[in-house]
Formats: sequence, C-alpha cells, structure tokens
Amino acid sequence: MVKGIATNEQLRCYHCGETCADTLIHTDDKVFCCEGCKMVFHILNQNDLCDYYALNKNPGLNQRIHVRKDKFAFLDDEKLQQQLISFRNENQVHVTFYLPQMHCSSCLYLLENLHRLDDSVISSKVNFTRKEAEIIFQTPQTSLRRIAELLTSIGYEPYISLNDLKQKRPAINKSMVYQLGIAGFCFGNIMLMSFPEYLGIDASEEGLRGIFRWLNFALAIPVLLYSSLPFYESSWKSLRHKFLNIDAPIALAIIITFIRSAWEVLSGTGGGYFDSMTGIVFFMLAGRILQDKTYRQLSFERDYTSYFPIAVSVLTEETEIPTALPDIKPGQTLLIHHEELIPADGILTKGKAFIDYSFVTGESLPVLKEVGELVYAGGKQTGGNIEVLVVKEVAQSYLTKLWNNEGSAGKEKTTVEKNVSFVHLLSRYFTYIVLSIALATAIYWQITDPARLWPAVTSIFIIACPCALLLSNTFTNGNILRILGRNHFFLRNAQTIEDIAKTTHIVFDKTGTLTTNQQQDIRYEGTTLTAYQLQQVAALAASSVHPLSRALASHLSDGKRLKVDGFKETTGKGIEGLVEGDFLKIGSFEYVSGKKNSSAGTAVYVSLENKLAGAFYFQNHYRDFIPVLVRKLKPHYRLSVISGDNETERKNLQQLFGKGTTLLFHQKPEDKLHYIQHLQQQGEKVMMIGDGLNDAVSLKQSDIGVAVAEQTNTFTPSSDAIIEARQLSRLTTFFAICRANRNIVIASFVLSIVYNIIGLFFAVQGNLSPLIAAILMPSSSLSILLITFGTSSLLASRMRL
Repeated sequence: MVKGIATNEQLRCYHCGETCADTLIHTDDKVFCCEGCKMVFHILNQNDLCDYYALNKNPGLNQRIHVRKDKFAFLDDEKLQQQLISFRNENQVHVTFYLPQMHCSSCLYLLENLHRLDDSVISSKVNFTRKEAEIIFQTPQTSLRRIAELLTSIGYEPYISLNDLKQKRPAINKSMVYQLGIAGFCFGNIMLMSFPEYLGIDASEEGLRGIFRWLNFALAIPVLLYSSLPFYESSWKSLRHKFLNIDAPIALAIIITFIRSAWEVLSGTGGGYFDSMTGIVFFMLAGRILQDKTYRQLSFERDYTSYFPIAVSVLTEETEIPTALPDIKPGQTLLIHHEELIPADGILTKGKAFIDYSFVTGESLPVLKEVGELVYAGGKQTGGNIEVLVVKEVAQSYLTKLWNNEGSAGKEKTTVEKNVSFVHLLSRYFTYIVLSIALATAIYWQITDPARLWPAVTSIFIIACPCALLLSNTFTNGNILRILGRNHFFLRNAQTIEDIAKTTHIVFDKTGTLTTNQQQDIRYEGTTLTAYQLQQVAALAASSVHPLSRALASHLSDGKRLKVDGFKETTGKGIEGLVEGDFLKIGSFEYVSGKKNSSAGTAVYVSLENKLAGAFYFQNHYRDFIPVLVRKLKPHYRLSVISGDNETERKNLQQLFGKGTTLLFHQKPEDKLHYIQHLQQQGEKVMMIGDGLNDAVSLKQSDIGVAVAEQTNTFTPSSDAIIEARQLSRLTTFFAICRANRNIVIASFVLSIVYNIIGLFFAVQGNLSPLIAAILMPSSSLSILLITFGTSSLLASRMRL
C-alpha cells in the first residue's frame, strides 16, 4: 500500500501524472484523472504490486480511452491463434505480444509480475528494446483472449496488426557473431604459438617449432573457410555485377596469405603469416558487426499490413462476428467502433462518419461523411459507431495502392546507380596501384633473380591489402551510427551516413512534421467573454469527442468542471447543452447561427442563449524550434514544403521560410512523388522528411527518406531513417557529423598508407619476415581504431551529442 501525495500535486493524477482538468476522482488520499487510472491503481493495490509506483514517479499511461469488452474476441478464433502462438501443448501456451506502451523500469516490474495478477500465467519475460513480452500461460485455465484483456486492463494493450498474420519477425542472424568468435579464438592462439617464430628458438627445440607451425596451420583453416565467408560472398556478388568493391582485393589477400603460409609450412621453409591473416579477418569482422548493428525495435521496411488491425467486426443478422481481415469480402457489412481504423473501401450505410485521414492524405482535420458516401481504407473513425458496406477487398483498397506505388517508386530508384560508397572507389584505385607494384616487382625479379619472384609478389599482396581502409570505414561508421542512435536519430545502415552528407535539397511535409498533431494555436475573435463564460464553453466542449472540441476544452480549462445538462451532439456540425442553466451552442457557423458562411480557415463558433458571441480560430502549431532550424538550413540547402492540406497556412509558411522556398498544397501522394523525381532529374540529392502514409511513396523515391515519429516505436512508413520529432531541432548537428565521417575515414586511410609504404619496402625485396608483418598489421589496425573512435567521439562530444 502506498500513502498520500504532496499538496502541490493534488491536481495531477497519481497513476499517469496528467493534470486532472476535467475530472477529480479521490480514493485512498490520492487523486486520479479518470476512472480508468483509478481502476488500474486498485488492481495493483489489491495484488500488492504498488512497488510499481515506487520505482518511477507517475509511471502509468492515461486510461481515459475505454477499451470495449469484446475487442479481443477475435483471439478466440483457432485459426488466428495458430498464427500468433509460438508454442502450444496440452498444458501451456507461449505467445509474444508487442507492447508499445512500455517505457520505464516500472513497466518491466509490472509485466514480469503478471503471475501475481493471474495465477494461470506461468512466466512473463520482457525484451525492453523490442518492447515485447513473451508470456507463458496455462491452458485451459486461461486463454489468449483473457491474457490480452489482462494486459489491456493494466494499461498495456497489445498491438496486433495484420502483419502478424503475414510473417513473424525474423530471428537475429548470429552467423557473423560466430564467425567473429572463431576468428578471435584462432587469432589469439596463433599469436601465442607464433612467439618462437618472432623470438627464435634453440636448435634442440626445433621439433616444438614444427608442432606449433602445424597447429597454426590447422587453426587458420576454419578462419579461411568459415570466418572469411562474408568477404568471399560480397566480392563474388560485386564481380558478377562487373563492379570491383573493397571486399574483392581483401578476399584475394586472405587467400594469397594462406597459400603462401601453407606453402612455407609444407615445405619446411618457415611458419607463414597465419597470425596476420587471422588478425585482419578478426578486426574486419568486428568492424563490420559494429557497422551493421540494427535497431531491432524499429522497422525501416513496412507495408499496409503493419498499419491495419488483425480483425474487424462483421455484422450478420445484427450479430457481431470477429473476422480476420484476409477473410473480408465485398458485400459484407463492417461495424466500425470509435477510434477504429476502416480496413477496406466501402459505402457508409449507417451513422455519421467523422474520419481522420491525416495519416493517409495529410489533411489535418477529420472529414464528415454522410450515409451513402464512399469511405476509404486507412481513415480512423473519431465519432460513434458506423456501419460500412465493403465494395473492395482489403488487398485492393486505396491504402494498398499507396503501398504498391511505393514499391514501384523503389524499383525506379534502384535503377539509378547511386549508393556507391566513396570507399569502394578509393579501394578500386588502391587495388590498381598494388597490382601495378606487384607486376613491376614480378618483372624485376624475373629478370634478376627468379627465385625471389614468388616471395616478393605474395608479400606485396599480404602487406598492401586495403584492409586498413575497410577498418577505418566500418569502425567510423559504426561509432557514428551509435552516436546518432543514442540521440534518437536511427539510420537504416551505414550507407545512409554518406547519402545524408551528399544532400542538396530538403523537402518537408507540413502536417505532423513542421507542425505537431498534439497542439493547436487558438485565438478568439468576437464579443469579450468573461472568465465564467469561458469555463462554460470549456465544460460543454469537454463533453464531446470531436478533436476540435477536445483541443478547445484543453485550451480553456482551468481545472474547474461545470455541470452540463441536455447535451446534444450533431456529428460534423456542433454541440449544445445547458451549462449551469445557461444555453450554449458551439460548432460551425451554420449550426450556431443558422446562416451560411464562406470564410476560410478552421473555426469553432460560440453562441450564448442563441446569440452569436464570436469564434475560436484554429491554426497549426509549428514546433517551437522550426524558425531556428530553417535559419540554420537555408544557407546550405534548398528547401521545399509539400502538403496534402489546404492553403490556409501559405502566409505563415512564407514568413517562416522566406523567399526562394517552394510551397505546394493539395498534394496527393503521386504529386509528391512527381515533385521528388523532378528535383532528382535536375541533379539534386533529395532528402524527404515526412511522417504520414501519404509521404510513403516520396520517402521511398527520395535519396534519403526520413520518417518523423513522436515516439520511435510508433508506426512510420518505410524510410532510410527514423527520427524522434523533438530531435528535429538538432538536424543540422546530425548533418555535420555525417559530413565529418568522410574526412575521418580519409585521414585514417592516409595514416595506413604510411604503414603500407614501410611494409612494401620489405615486400618488394622479398624480405618480409613474420616478425615485421606481426608488428605492422596490428599496429596499423590498432592505430586506426584509436583514430576513428577517438576522433568521432571527440567530435560528437564537442557537438554535445
């Protein structure tokens, strides 16, 4: 049991920490903002789990949205269960749920103690980075549906999408980790047993030297045949496409080093260079693993199935039947509840639809649809329950076509030869130079002393492979990816770093990118309202679920709640009621005054006792840092803004971006795509920054697509990078460190050339001893590691990243 709260927190909910503006609910000396938060507190309190509140202050999530009783009825379907469950026998079931609400140590504590809330739960194991909970429960004591309802009751509603039916998230590929482990084991032991070669050995111990050589030979074989596979595969693919990448000369150097070393051991003329070979493979694999690190909790490739629910209610003779989306057929009637997604194109047959299409079209305000009108898949119903007659299957809906267009855009983009790293170009010229030196050395020794030709030529390939260039690139990229990820700017891969550095033109989406969907700028024009009258307007607005009413109530609320009687809402038009005995109406101009109005902009009109008082005008709230960000970007990049919204914000955007910025409105997804292609045809390297499904095609087509998310675990369209919205203010800093990446790699490469020149001095003479190779190769690798990590980390520190 947990006792009271401090006086200065009396208006903050004990569970979620939000201000209790609309409602004050007291229990056990605590204040809650809604019955949902109070219910969760009582559940935890009754099960002795109030340590949840001790770990973090106000750790819960707001529970104002009521989850209907039969929401998870579809989980009783045996066919759906088979596709969601990972293991089942007669006694227990294993299932993994994605829980995007998970955010702190209190969540971990609660989710791993589910067995104390339900005795049928055997265990619950949480993967915090992926926001997943693997739950094992007993059957038939409980069911999959009851487990989902249990999680929802404590504030962790499972996110189950149509994508869960299509495929499971791929398991982590650990093959390169195993290859690194084997290379490290062999390298360490070979180094240990090579000391007799470095330091010499008594004649009486020659037998021991021979044993060490053969052991080194045996340990080098798995490195050659298994650990080096990534370099063989990559070089073979590049050669098949008639392109010489950096892995081709490295693979050649590994093979030549092994053959040369094996020949020395078999002929008894030396111990070879197994230590250098295995060491280079080990360091290069380590750098590649660091560079190829992926953010498992994020998805850079998503289709419409990740956005759609797994099932929907189908009406059959007034009975709701939960039906999986793939089974939805034209002619069926769907029952769409409040805050549910419309999964298929159809005709509205009952109710008034007030649909939020912001994620699909970019329109910032919900759209009113009357009975008989067509509604499209992807919109979210913000009003009451509606019924929709399906006219197209899910796979043929408008939303699906957006994704198909995205795929076509992606195919077109891949036909352009881009994304060729400057490292591959450097390595190509470096390889040509090494081949020339090897050829010149071979000709010289063939003329002067043919016996020294083989040792000299092989020594050149051993000492002068471009492994230093690969090491500097992979370790620098890996460290910068880590730094950016730490600052909530997640890149798909290392190539994206170079693409960002080449950007010349940045295209912004407006709604949800420049503006925030969580706040609106509201101003009042009309007869002056008293503080009491403003409280009355807030009380009436708080009774509605309309987005504008909610925003107005939040804007005007001062924590007091007045009594509302006779409340009536006309969907899409307005609301009315008696507030402490006074009659108020708020809504459209026509609804409030009974007259037509042609004025532009978004406004909510107010009448008191049937007399028009004035209007509250709504404008998009631009993120506070946008003016500063634009000033920093304009000197270095060309800028554009494209939006699916109307032109009411043109004047504000012109003031914000100034002259020279292209502003386009009423842009459909295909219009955005054509604009991106037009810029690319003019030679621009285009970065598109957007957040909605209407941006998916242009994000895919652009050279760098950056998806903006309020939280990085929320749904985002396919992209090259994902950035948290609050980190947009640091965009110029992120660009700067990406540009610095190239300079750090080149500086490291120049240093490695010094080591190569020293090694080539011995190699061309055929006098490269194992000791010299053992000194030069690790020295080069370690110095590069220090430079790349040190320089990039120091730079990040100075940039306060």
